[in-house]
Amino acid sequence: MPDRRMIRWLSIAGLVVVADQTTKMWIEHAIAPGTSIHVWPVFDLVHVHNTGAAFSFLADGSGWQREFFLLVGLAASVWIVWMLARAARDQVMFCVALSLVLGGALGNVIDRIRLGAVVDFLHFHWGPHSFPAFNVADSAITCGAALLLVDAFFPGGKSRTDGSQAATR
Repeated sequence: MPDRRMIRWLSIAGLVVVADQTTKMWIEHAIAPGTSIHVWPVFDLVHVHNTGAAFSFLADGSGWQREFFLLVGLAASVWIVWMLARAARDQVMFCVALSLVLGGALGNVIDRIRLGAVVDFLHFHWGPHSFPAFNVADSAITCGAALLLVDAFFPGGKSRTDGSQAATR
């Protein structure tokens, strides 16, 4: 039986998956594919299917990318669970970050299995400038990656070579 820490980290990932899939199903029922709803001057809700990766990378491929990104998402998920199981008790930010990435990866994997593409629906723009549409899973992955960077470059609480007091990981 997994320990409480693993249950906590997997619960965070599970909440991300539920939020991601719930919002995607709502979009699928509320907005026809390829259309949008203007919400604010800089934001629209859209319904697009992305067969590629982030920023539609490789979306123009001949179809091989579906299985490739599916395998990458599954392999990353297994690796993240392994990392969570090995993490020290005091690596809270690291584990929260990995949990967010895990939930986002699994949310997008579910779409690739279910639809062969990922449902994106959040579209920000400013005048002629447009950011590619994204979803809750993408947001969780981005936030998780940012937390990993913060944890790596601003090691609050870790021991330092300058002799300052701090606990080690």
